[in-house]
Amino acid sequence: MSALTDLLADWMPGQRWFAGKGRTWASVTEDGFFLDQGTPALSVHRVHVTYTDDVSETYLVPLSWRSSQDDDLAHAYVGAVGDNHAYDGMRDREATVPWLTHLVAASTVGPLHFHPAGVAYIPEGVPGDLISGEQSNTSLIYGETAIMKLFRRLEPGLNPDVEVHDALRTTENPHIAPLLGHVQIEGATEGEEPATVAFLQAFVPNASDGWRLATSSVRDLYAEADLHADEVGGDFAGEAERLGEATAAVHRDLARVLPTADVGTDWYGELATQLTARLDAATAIVPELAEHAEGLRTLYAAVADLTAPVTAQRVHGDLHLGQVLRTTTGWIVLDFEGEPARSLAARRELDSPLRDVAGMLRSFDYAARHMLVEQPGDPQRAYRAQEWAERNRSSFCAGYAAASGTDPAGSPLLRAFEADKAVYECVYEARNRPHWLMIPLTSLARLASS
Repeated sequence: MSALTDLLADWMPGQRWFAGKGRTWASVTEDGFFLDQGTPALSVHRVHVTYTDDVSETYLVPLSWRSSQDDDLAHAYVGAVGDNHAYDGMRDREATVPWLTHLVAASTVGPLHFHPAGVAYIPEGVPGDLISGEQSNTSLIYGETAIMKLFRRLEPGLNPDVEVHDALRTTENPHIAPLLGHVQIEGATEGEEPATVAFLQAFVPNASDGWRLATSSVRDLYAEADLHADEVGGDFAGEAERLGEATAAVHRDLARVLPTADVGTDWYGELATQLTARLDAATAIVPELAEHAEGLRTLYAAVADLTAPVTAQRVHGDLHLGQVLRTTTGWIVLDFEGEPARSLAARRELDSPLRDVAGMLRSFDYAARHMLVEQPGDPQRAYRAQEWAERNRSSFCAGYAAASGTDPAGSPLLRAFEADKAVYECVYEARNRPHWLMIPLTSLARLASS
């Protein structure tokens, strides 16, 4: 390995966006080029990691280069190669300017191709400020007008976030932030499709994160020991209903501008098989799931018996309260890339819109119960959490029904999607936050017995 690949092999496992934590590397290679040769210089690298189980991943790593160490950038320091010092190019503000400069110019630099959408102003010459807390990707806010998401793990093909936003441009849907442009990189091998590197869209200033709004409402309820959820000043039900309406509006327009397919009994059968297989795999990882397995298999078997026609379509794929923003005029839905852990092909598959509804219902359960993690033995709080969750889940479904003409509440398909999401959550919590495992397990006890 070269000095740079050695450096990256030491640095990458400590980054939040790196998905291979704890895995043993068999080999690592990189190819890079300069996007800008000013001061600091900015290079872009594709880092190809192969693990000992023969699984491989490719990551995008921008690096800024300085001739001496900068104490103000100590938090972004990667290491030295000879007399040159490398920094995380997304944390070095001066090094973030070239991205939008090239996008405005529709440049081609090495294997990178910049594609402005040509519909709105792109701020040029402005540095980007890193959004903290992200994991699978890295985002920069440029002033108050644009936000760029850098896709760290590269896969051949157009990322759904770009594809969906581009398609929705013609609908003028008020619940979408406009696409401003995207960046692609040529395939690493001959014949391989370009991969999406970055995505720029309009930034929504003065907006409130859906998760924060919902959890503030829960805290208000907990603080009022004698009041019900509909009596608290911070009641969220009205917002939940409007969010349901916004979700239905997005689904309607997705069906207008992207492919759909009528599916029936075969689709139900295949889905039930997939759900059961995921349950079996998860139970091997989370033994606590065994208590609910029989009820869940019964729930999934009921899906296999369904016969009502379904129109499958493109959906969000990872909808939850952290993916929506409340502005002064309404809700904005973000991040249409789907679950990053799934393959790009899987994220582009047609599905039932109820998959997204289920994701949001699960998020309401999480918002209601996240404070119980620290006080699991408080029956009064547990009752109030359930009350808040039921009220807001019902309000969301009511809003969705009013806007779509179809009431999702009570659907066996919706319950199955909810259960599948909760099973996934059990695996995630068991691996990352074992003390949070009680949240999806509580929900599964309800779903398995329904």
